[in-house]
Amino acid sequence: MSLDKTMTFAKSLTLAKTVSLETTQAISKTIAQVPVPPLPEWINRIMTSSNQYGTTAFDRSFVVLGLTMYMLGLVMVASSSIPVAERLFNNPFHFVIRHGIYIGLSLAIAGVALQVPMSWWHKNSSYLLGFALVLLITVLLIGRSVNGSTRWIVLGPITLQAAEPAKLFFFCYLSAYLVRRREQVMENLKGFIKPLIVFGVMALLLLLQPDLGTVIVMFVTTFGLLFLAGAKLWQFIAISLVGGASLAALAYFEPYRWRRVTSFLDPWQDPFGSGYQLTQSLMAYGRGEVLGQGLGNSIQKLEYLPEAHTDFVMAVLAEEFGFVGISVVLLLSMTLVYKALILGRYALAKEKYFEGFLAYAIGIWMCFQAAVNIGASAGMVPTKGLTMPLISYGGSSMIVMTLALVILIRIDHEIRLQSIQATSSKRTDKSSSKKASKSEAK
Repeated sequence: MSLDKTMTFAKSLTLAKTVSLETTQAISKTIAQVPVPPLPEWINRIMTSSNQYGTTAFDRSFVVLGLTMYMLGLVMVASSSIPVAERLFNNPFHFVIRHGIYIGLSLAIAGVALQVPMSWWHKNSSYLLGFALVLLITVLLIGRSVNGSTRWIVLGPITLQAAEPAKLFFFCYLSAYLVRRREQVMENLKGFIKPLIVFGVMALLLLLQPDLGTVIVMFVTTFGLLFLAGAKLWQFIAISLVGGASLAALAYFEPYRWRRVTSFLDPWQDPFGSGYQLTQSLMAYGRGEVLGQGLGNSIQKLEYLPEAHTDFVMAVLAEEFGFVGISVVLLLSMTLVYKALILGRYALAKEKYFEGFLAYAIGIWMCFQAAVNIGASAGMVPTKGLTMPLISYGGSSMIVMTLALVILIRIDHEIRLQSIQATSSKRTDKSSSKKASKSEAK
């Protein structure tokens, strides 16, 4: 009796499953026949947005990286400059306010520069180089001297460091030259030497300030860009030997530069003289350990460490945030440099040679300057007076580095725009060919 009941229950269950399946299929067919209204255009854009070239208007990660470094720099300038600002100006927020103004001014200039097409930079590269030379000559005639160096042009409440725009304008000229004379650079010595002559003139004007750090940055960037353009190996060996010997001679025959080299090799030999700044910076790194002493708890910024908010702001960051903080800054800088180099490679692949070379130059420039700044504060290279890009206090450096970042965004935007136009033209061609085939069939 129980077996019959079990069989009856199993049959009813199977029948219920069959009915349920048939009902589900019928409902699905009915739903499929109901017309679905299209999604709004803005939702489609969000759903199809991507970081791949040709899909969005520009790579938003450049903006995120720039703003992150802005805010980090503002916090560190505020933390490191309060004691010296209180003593010099009786206002602990003097440098913080000025740094905030420089950031606002940089963003305003960025908004204008973002509208300038890359063709303008290409066509006017020679004029930009001439303007850079005028700035370097002007600063020697009417510039303001600080700590024995004549590097600043006073423009009312703003001081312009002539070497900063000179670097960017020279890289624009060099990129345009490589587009015009790339075959000469690859094949003969004459094409290789021409840009080096221009660099030599600018280096001479910079050394008269004196500013050896900028010369080294420009030399390394020029060297790397010529290598990427395809110059011969023996040319690089020759120029590296000549450049290295020249830099060594400049350091050896200038007493204050040679003191920097010797103090870098053994700063504890004269900790209260030539090695004072580096020993204080090393103390800051040592106190930071892994996690740091906490924001605002640095001791070295209490006027023990000179230039704590400019060239040695990374030492204060290391003391307050430790190894973790330095690693975060290095990661941000490395990501920005990596994206610039990848952008340069992609631009060359798209046959946009000026944009590709300029993106390469900006990437090498930012990488080397950041490495020298951190290396100098950590005692790995001699001090050169170079700022940390987008972080250190300094209006000229902030504006020019922002302009370089905007150029990267503009290059990325134009490449994506070219890809979008190419894709739309292909779709138009396909639709027109389909219409033509249908008309022929009729």
